[in-house]
Amino acid sequence: MNRPAIAFAMRAERTQHVFTPELLLRLGGMARILDDEPMTGFDGQRARRLLAEAEVLVTGWGAPLFDEVALSSAPRLRFIMHAAGTVKGVVDDCVFDAGVTVSHAAAANAMPVAEFTLAAIIFAGKQVFQFRNLYAADRGRGRSERLLGLPIGNYRRSIGIVGASRIGRRVIELLRPFDCRLLLYDPLVGADAASALGVEKVDLDELMAQADIVSLHAPSLPDTRHMIDARRLSLMKKGATLINTARGALVDEAALIERLKTGVLHAIIDVTDPEVPETNSELYELPNVFLTPHIAGAIGLERTRLGEMAVDEIARFVEGRPLLFEVCKGELERMA
Repeated sequence: MNRPAIAFAMRAERTQHVFTPELLLRLGGMARILDDEPMTGFDGQRARRLLAEAEVLVTGWGAPLFDEVALSSAPRLRFIMHAAGTVKGVVDDCVFDAGVTVSHAAAANAMPVAEFTLAAIIFAGKQVFQFRNLYAADRGRGRSERLLGLPIGNYRRSIGIVGASRIGRRVIELLRPFDCRLLLYDPLVGADAASALGVEKVDLDELMAQADIVSLHAPSLPDTRHMIDARRLSLMKKGATLINTARGALVDEAALIERLKTGVLHAIIDVTDPEVPETNSELYELPNVFLTPHIAGAIGLERTRLGEMAVDEIARFVEGRPLLFEVCKGELERMA
């Protein structure tokens, strides 16, 4: 078996646990690792030396854009494996035009996002954060016990999934054992495909109006920017919850804050626009907001899934087997 030369490009501080010693040992058995230390840029003498020899480039979070300049320094490059989520912003179109094969581990990153979303949906249905706030404020159960008879909980709730993306489909799969009604908005999914997924295909306005919990899983594109605007937020039921683990730009954040300030909605937000809210943002303080710092995706030990998927895919490439996660040029436009 040919052992191609392999190089890495990623930020070490953002990719701990991706490639364990065991995975590196396995990778070294199928490829010749040029340097264990990842490149953080494609300029400079060391980078040019590694690129000149590399046949396989493994990228990860924090990798610089692989553009025409980088490509010109990599005459032997045949395969880029992105050991992280989307390759959007990591590889330029010129890579595909040059015939370099590209794959990614986005499916591995989708798993913890879907798990986080499932937990968020269950907590939202039981109004866990509201109970937490009342219990902590009262140091007793007077007000919280009065809520127990309200129509809350997860039995027969209507859950709206916006976007049948890789993550959206995984969330649908995880929700199958639960007694809930699943609504889906995705203009690219037909009625037959929706039926196969076990969901009801609806338009976005209908989903916003009928769902007790709305979970966003659409990509950030020009035509999806602020798709959840003031008008659509106004359609949501009193007491409904909006969950965003996708991209902050999907939501008109100013409109969301104004709606949240009325107290009629709840929100579980893992992503914002800008990525880190301003220090004076009301999202930090509103009692009906549960805000997390973009942690739904692979963190800590969950990152090892990315490395495992990347090494498996590299093995398929080296052995000449079909890839499972190859990315085509035309897919970039619709990626998150």
